[in-house]
Amino acid sequence: MSSSRKRSSLRSPFILKLALIVVAMVAIFVVDTGTSYEVAAAVFYAVVIVTAAHVLSRRGLVVLCAICVGVTLLSVAITPHGDFRAGLINTGISIAAILMTTYLILKMEAARMAAHDAQAQLMRISRVKSLEGLTTSIAHEVNQPLAAIVASGNACQRWLAQTPPNLEKARSALERILNDAGRASSIIARVRSLTRGEPPHKREFEFNEAVLDVLALSNAEIVRNNIALTTELDPGLAYALADRIQIQQVIGNLVLNAVEAMAEISTQARVMRVSSVAKDHMIVLSVFDSGVGISPDVYEHMFEAFWTTKEEGIGVGLSISRAIIESNGGQLWAESNEHGGAVFRFSVPTILQEGRA
Repeated sequence: MSSSRKRSSLRSPFILKLALIVVAMVAIFVVDTGTSYEVAAAVFYAVVIVTAAHVLSRRGLVVLCAICVGVTLLSVAITPHGDFRAGLINTGISIAAILMTTYLILKMEAARMAAHDAQAQLMRISRVKSLEGLTTSIAHEVNQPLAAIVASGNACQRWLAQTPPNLEKARSALERILNDAGRASSIIARVRSLTRGEPPHKREFEFNEAVLDVLALSNAEIVRNNIALTTELDPGLAYALADRIQIQQVIGNLVLNAVEAMAEISTQARVMRVSSVAKDHMIVLSVFDSGVGISPDVYEHMFEAFWTTKEEGIGVGLSISRAIIESNGGQLWAESNEHGGAVFRFSVPTILQEGRA
């Protein structure tokens, strides 16, 4: 189809709607002029304006309003019979209805545009915050292997500086450096694929080991906030089948949320418990805290994007975490802790679940 034909096909519905508006206005004018002053047929111009709001621009709607007011005045001037005083009252009512309808439509349109602009602004903020979160994620994930590389490098230097050099120990340190460098490279590759929207890279991994790695990284924050941490990790778990890095990101987010949830209570009462159990060929991880708990109003919205109770939060952590867990074949939910505080749980499939499917 040529461009001229496309333009013609697009303009045809507009011309048809415009023609219907003109026909409706002519019909109202004929009825309004042909009846007595006591019949306020001109008020139906307000209906025409409401209908035209979906067709005309703001300027076009204002022009249409002026035309409706003009033909209403013309109609009252040439109406041949009836009570003229009643005609003036009806004319005033009709004109008021026309002006008020136009005003309300323009205000609604302005509100719609403002909402659209606000939504666009929110999306820009979301992209900025997502970039901040991605930067934090990269720093969080890459920090551990980089720290291990530095430690192994220092150890290697010490072994080589001995007289005679301890080549066996130095060789072991170099092997650890290569392994940790490979881990860092794998993490960066995974974060890059995550930004491209690729599906999770599901692999078998030892779930409790992944949990302990996250807790080790979070230990400084836990200690700084005087939190007593206990772990109850089931040693008989089957291997998890999910994207290890994504699962660790969710664990880290839940642990950080638990730390923040206990910021408002006394340090003596700050307790966190992390447990893992097997259930129906799934692994269920639970993060308990002794914080302020979850009110019903908060629970209704806590997994919604951009909803948060934190003054400086943007409210994407839990919604992203739930999306990650669900993309890996599990579920994420929250409950009130029977001993006070809250508990967040998520499930991930195991190799047994995959085999059963």
